[in-house]
Amino acid sequence: MAVRRDNVAKVKTVFVCQSCGYETYKWAGKCPDCNEWNTFQEEIKDRQKSKPISRFVESKVEKLADVKIDNEDRTYTGSQELDRVLGGGIVKGSLVLVGGEPGIGKSTLLIQVANKLGNKNLKVLYIAGEESPKQIKLRAERLKLKTDNLYILPETNWDIIKEGLDKVSPDILIVDSIQTVYTPTITSTPGSMSQVREVTHILMNIAKEQGIATFIVGHVTKKGSIAGPKILEHMVDTVLYLEGEKFHSYRVLRAVKNRFGSTNEIGMFEMGEMGLVEVEDPSLFLLSGRPELASGSVVVPTIEGTRPMLVEIQSLISPTIFGMPRRATMGIDYNRVILMIAVLEKKVGYQLQNSDAYVNIVGGLQSKEPAMDLGIISSIASSFRDTPIRSDIIVMGEVGLTGEVRTVSFVEKRLKEAAKLGFKIAIIPNTNKKDLKNENQLNIKVIGINNVGEALEIILGG
Repeated sequence: MAVRRDNVAKVKTVFVCQSCGYETYKWAGKCPDCNEWNTFQEEIKDRQKSKPISRFVESKVEKLADVKIDNEDRTYTGSQELDRVLGGGIVKGSLVLVGGEPGIGKSTLLIQVANKLGNKNLKVLYIAGEESPKQIKLRAERLKLKTDNLYILPETNWDIIKEGLDKVSPDILIVDSIQTVYTPTITSTPGSMSQVREVTHILMNIAKEQGIATFIVGHVTKKGSIAGPKILEHMVDTVLYLEGEKFHSYRVLRAVKNRFGSTNEIGMFEMGEMGLVEVEDPSLFLLSGRPELASGSVVVPTIEGTRPMLVEIQSLISPTIFGMPRRATMGIDYNRVILMIAVLEKKVGYQLQNSDAYVNIVGGLQSKEPAMDLGIISSIASSFRDTPIRSDIIVMGEVGLTGEVRTVSFVEKRLKEAAKLGFKIAIIPNTNKKDLKNENQLNIKVIGINNVGEALEIILGG
């Protein structure tokens, strides 16, 4: 007699890439999507379809012109640098992802922000998935933080976290980190693609429905990107990266995605005994300790969002001991430096084919702004000729492959920042000089140039 198997439940499994979230029904050694090896893990795929959950309390069709905007949705954190990066403060109901390397200061930044928000009579619930309450208490005492509105919940099970969330009813929710939280409805292990995606989806719904501003901490991979499927960054409203070297005191908070503000803004912090301290004058901070009359050093004014900053570019040109000259960069795009070296060789006649070239932005800051081209060329030429550049000169300009120097944006902001720090001479594109309206009020001598040759003749004397 044949046995009917129509009603027998079948458990389906899929293999999920832990690097990018790609799914397949068969195991593979190499992911066809991200090309990573040995990243597939088997996970059970639930066939039950859940009821769709709305991201908003009331879902209805309405005209855009009829949508009302609440001007009180933003909350200032008390940190000007963080507020700048967020676009003017925390937006009610927003979901913010904070990433960075281990030990860079993510938890320190968030516990400091939680303390400031708590002192504004806002309830903050801190979900600690990696630390015990005693560890957090020790950090708070070391940073001299004190507030009665900060609640700690050391838990990773979402069902228990949900109970604590309903009990406290916080205004701000911090989850540290998203890779440690899991929901029992998903059979995969904590930190897997399915768990991270599901928990983030739940947090997104809660943030939108209840108006709770939520911060989640994300681990980063070896390549520096946030661990988890790329859809994780698409689900959140804002993605922040805390950058810097663990052995340097500075930290840069950068927005790579922001639905409520610009992604060009950065926040500058300095790691000290009292945690992350805001750097109000980044230019002075980055130029501290600059050597006097050293060849290969030049100052370039750059723009990060709406903030002008002066950075120092250093180059070291030395004869190569191998047949192939070496080029290395830190903080500057490698390919851009190669192009500038080619311009120097072809248009100015510098013989760099038998020299190693090392170019660096001092302080570890990273920038890809084209206005730094003239600074790169000036720095390389100075080191090659072993001729120092005057310490009161700044240079700026985008350099084309024919050697021409092109216009840069926000030139007046750059010049005012340079004049404030005592620089006397500015080498800028001639097209920018012609457009200056208040040159006499800038307290800095402006010299316009058309090509690289003219710039080097002024800077290095020929």
